[in-house]
Parts: sequence; structure tokens; C-alpha cells
Amino acid sequence: MTQHTNIYRALWASLLMCWGLALHAGPPSGWGEDPSRSAEVPIESIQQFVQIYGIVRDNYVDKKSDDALFQQSIKGLVSGLDNYSRYLSAEEYRQLIQYTEGDLASVDFNLNYDTYTKLWQIQGLKTGSDSNKLGLRNGQAILKIDHQELKNLNQDQVQGLLYGSIGSTIQILPENNISTLILVRNKKVETDIEPVLLHNQVLILKIRVFQQDTANEIKRLIEEFGSQKLRAVVLDLRNNPGGLLSAAVESADLFLDNGLIVTTKSRSEGDQQFQALPSNEFQKLKLGILINRRSASAAEVFTAALKDHKRAWVVGENSYGKGVVQKLFPLPSGAALKMTVSHYYTPKDQMIEGQGIQPNQSYALQPEMKEDYYLEHISDLVLKSKP
Repeated sequence: MTQHTNIYRALWASLLMCWGLALHAGPPSGWGEDPSRSAEVPIESIQQFVQIYGIVRDNYVDKKSDDALFQQSIKGLVSGLDNYSRYLSAEEYRQLIQYTEGDLASVDFNLNYDTYTKLWQIQGLKTGSDSNKLGLRNGQAILKIDHQELKNLNQDQVQGLLYGSIGSTIQILPENNISTLILVRNKKVETDIEPVLLHNQVLILKIRVFQQDTANEIKRLIEEFGSQKLRAVVLDLRNNPGGLLSAAVESADLFLDNGLIVTTKSRSEGDQQFQALPSNEFQKLKLGILINRRSASAAEVFTAALKDHKRAWVVGENSYGKGVVQKLFPLPSGAALKMTVSHYYTPKDQMIEGQGIQPNQSYALQPEMKEDYYLEHISDLVLKSKP
């Protein structure tokens, strides 16, 4: 009997043993699986996996250790579920839990437009930084971010692509590279809500991410500018990647006096509904919401709640369509699974995932359009609207 045959038999026995334990012992705490629903051992599928494992191990051009092949198998299993689920190594998990949920971040450099080359170039990259270690240099042009070409985008649009939840990844394509590089957004961005009062007495509130104190800050700013004097408030959620669900619910509750805000539906954790509490504080205030293709997750929950209740006029572009709740499952090895466990549903029971939120009125920012003019036009559309 060869050494390889022994390895494959050991692998086969281990897989059967693991399945047997799962069937008879029940799941670890927190996994939410009902033991009574466990399926029978998929013998044929396990046999096929062992067969493919052996072929890869013996014939792939470069020698791969058993541990490397197992790690790759686990990553493929989890990442193949959807766009957001991931297997995290012990180091990746350690880095993730250092980040504060809801924070907004960018990469460790800026992009400036060079009028001579008509390209977006790296600036402010420090020697020894993570991106520098990957081979990036100041002055190097970036052609794409997350498969989006940059050549026809303005400063705000490019910055919006760089921003995302802290700890999330971003794909960039440098000039003269045939493949993309994956960077981690690890540079925290200041996320104070930015207020701008326009000449027509419309208050624009730029909300970059939903954090723990977002609802209180929205309330404070509206009161500071005088809700009785304002003709309307426009909540600018462009490039907002989401943040905390609780913050989005609390923020929507400011403008609703009753009704459903959002439902989460889960196979393992059941369904949950979040309702608005009675309130008359800002009920007469005219509202608009500005979104784009990078408004996601909690930002979409907030938008859908106010749109479905006809409380706000939504303008801009169809939103991103990320409507999932994710949960971390730590493993004994120090690694973890980051896995989707629930979906968001709007008050009208529409799934957000893969669909996004359609604005009441489509009006995208064009590359040649100035930001000030765009916001002025948006404010006029909101004033004329009848949600």
C-alpha cells in the first residue's frame, strides 16, 4: 500500500468522522443549526472530493502541501456562497476584530488627476506602507478601481470608490499591470456629518456612514439650522457603504411616526422586524434622499424605509444592492468564517440584495458637472416633489 493511498484513506476516514460528529453531537454553540435537520452523510460527494483531492495533489505543476490544499478547499467552499462570505485566516481574523464596526476608511494613499497625462496618479504614499510593500509608487497611474474605469470620473466619484467600511477590500488596476491588486481599507476617514445650507433654505446633510451617534447628530444639526425655517432637508448618502443597522433604524425613526422600518429574514436565526416609534418631531419636514451606485447596506435600509412610507423623495441612481447581515463564527484554530446569515427586506417586503433601491427620480452626477450645481438641482427636484 503506497503512502499516497494511506493519505487518501485517512482523508476519507476523517471526513466521515467529521460528518458523523456533526450528525450525532449537534452543532457548536452559536451556529444556530437544529440537529434534527441534519442531512444524511453525502457519501458520493465525499468520494468525489477525495478523488479530486488526490488528482490535484499528485498532478498539479507545483507541489502543494496537504494543509495548503485544505485551506484552499475551505476558502472555495465559503467564498462560493455569495460575494460577501469569506474564510478568514487567524491573522486576517485578528486584524478584522481590531476594526470598529461602522467606521469608514480608505487606502493609504490619495489619487490626484494629472491634466497632462489625463490619468489618476498615486500621491501621498509613504515608504514602508502596506501599498508600498505591494510595489505601488507615488506618481503611478491607477486605471480601474473595483473594475470601474477612472478616466471619465471626477474627484468626488474617484474618492467615493476609494472609501468603504474599514477592513473591507478594494481591487485596483495600476498602469502597465496585467492583473489587479487587492488592498485593505485601513486608513480611518473622519465621518462627521457635513452640513451645507443652500440659498433656497434646503439643508444638505452628507452622511458618509451610519455610526452609533448618527441619528443624534442628524437631529442636532436639523435643530441647529432651525427645522421651522428649513424648506427641506436632503440626506446625501452617495458612496455610503452602510455601517450599523441599528444606526440606520434609529435615523429612519426620526422621520417616521409608525410602521415597519426593515425586516431581517434568516434560516438559522428566525425573522426580526424593526418598527418606528410614535413621534411628531420632524413629521412636517420635507425630505429628500440622494443615492448612487455605491450607496449600500444600512444606507439602503434607511432609504427604502422612507421611500416605502412615502416620507422622502429619492433622487440619484439605483443603489448598490447589498442587503445582507453577516456574522463571524470563530474556529478553534484561531481562524473564523465571515458568513451571510440574514437578508434585509424593505417595508414592502422587497429583498434589497441584488436589487438595490430604485430612486423616485433618476439623476446621476455627470463627470463634467460641478458638485455645487448638482446639489442645487437636486434640492430643486426635492422641493418640487410630492412623495
